[in-house]
Amino acid sequence: MKKLYNVLGIAVIASLALTACGGGGTTADNLLDAVKERGYILVSTDPNYMPQSGLNTAGTRPSDTKCPSDALTTAEMEGFDVDVAKAIGEALGVETCFATPSWDAITAGSWADKWDVSVGSMTVTAGRQEVLDFSVPYYYTPAVVAVRADSGLGSIDDLSGQAICAGTATTYEAWAGNDFANASAPPESTVLIKAPADITVVSLETDQECAQAITAGREDFIGYATSGTVVDANIAEGMPVVKLGTTIYFEQLAAAFDKSSTLPSDTLRAEIDNILNAMHGDGRLSELSNQWFGVDYTKAAE
Repeated sequence: MKKLYNVLGIAVIASLALTACGGGGTTADNLLDAVKERGYILVSTDPNYMPQSGLNTAGTRPSDTKCPSDALTTAEMEGFDVDVAKAIGEALGVETCFATPSWDAITAGSWADKWDVSVGSMTVTAGRQEVLDFSVPYYYTPAVVAVRADSGLGSIDDLSGQAICAGTATTYEAWAGNDFANASAPPESTVLIKAPADITVVSLETDQECAQAITAGREDFIGYATSGTVVDANIAEGMPVVKLGTTIYFEQLAAAFDKSSTLPSDTLRAEIDNILNAMHGDGRLSELSNQWFGVDYTKAAE
């Protein structure tokens, strides 16, 4: 895997004004036709979430790209979500471009037509379904807790009285706070291990920043909750962390669409469902999962 990139540089990219794409200047009456008319689909994803998605500093922006100047091309991004989004664009016959807004802006809905779809490893929750529509799941991952390698902790129960980090507006943040009424919380019925009631939650913009902060020597939290795929990549990168215990819950991850889009997104969602189902059926999703994670996470946990 590539090294994780400088968070400040990522923040600069994320802060760029994003071009409205949903209803501006199109003759289409639905989002799918608008995407095909303009020749590109604008996908929101996290540029600091490898191996799911990250910046490819070795990539060169194509001179003939249709992507807006404030969006990234597939040559400038890499990861599992990036490859899934790229495959979606190819199946639609359009170029895939990437917007990088904050995670809480994506999960909040009301995107003001600034991007068409999120392909960013979003867990489907009841609260999010109030403002977002979801595709069929394209993969499933275990959520875990990682702690500093020298912490001496051996189980989730040992987190009692400790502070742990989580990304803002993530299911990990909600799990750590035992806040299952939160719109970002995983369904309580899917939680295998609850967090101790007296955990202190430290929130950063993304859970990957939690791992990076520990590596940089920050000591106000002992560990962080995130996807097992992220922790595996962190350990492979040489970060001084270890997994604590086992899976705390399983995540069902899908593409998301804004219910308040100016143009109806149901036809685009149906087409992306068809594409993802085809990728499940012909093994392409399994191949991408094995490529980026070393494990096939495309089958639902039983």
